[in-house]
Amino acid sequence: MSRIGRKPIVVPDGVQITIEDGVVRVKGPKGELVRTLHPEITIDRQDNLIYIRRPSDSSSHRALHGLIRSLVANMVLGVTEGYSKTLEIKGVGYRAALQGRKLVLQLGYSHPVEIEAPVGIDFEVPAPNRIIVRGINKQLVGEIAARIRRQRPPEPYSDKGIRYAGEQVRRKAGKTGRVATQ
Repeated sequence: MSRIGRKPIVVPDGVQITIEDGVVRVKGPKGELVRTLHPEITIDRQDNLIYIRRPSDSSSHRALHGLIRSLVANMVLGVTEGYSKTLEIKGVGYRAALQGRKLVLQLGYSHPVEIEAPVGIDFEVPAPNRIIVRGINKQLVGEIAARIRRQRPPEPYSDKGIRYAGEQVRRKAGKTGRVATQ
């Protein structure tokens, strides 16, 4: 049995979960998430615990077992605490600013790069070189953070670009040039 799939999901106080026809709806203090699950995987609720069950031991059911347990656990955590990703900008003249719900990035291009915040995502710019992406949907937060990073990925030669906070970019040595020998 899957080590992840067999763990029960603890439902904290203030979180309502409804399961009907393969659709899981999780409602909490920060918002509501809905996800359609695979029809062969069943979800049982006992008091404040949720168990994910699979019908057989086939490889496809084993793969879905842990996946669905992780998805539902992420939904519960998202509506209670939320998710955030922090990005750092390095480079001379590179900066970020907020204009309403739009993130405006100056990244050395001839034009500013504007990224509109989708529904459920909030941007925060505590400093011109830091961006925080917040939301209740873990997948969407990661996707938007990756989209921002993709605008100017970290450069291994000059240390410029957008990177995740704490990300280690492996530096490369540049050209050494030709040394004249006499």
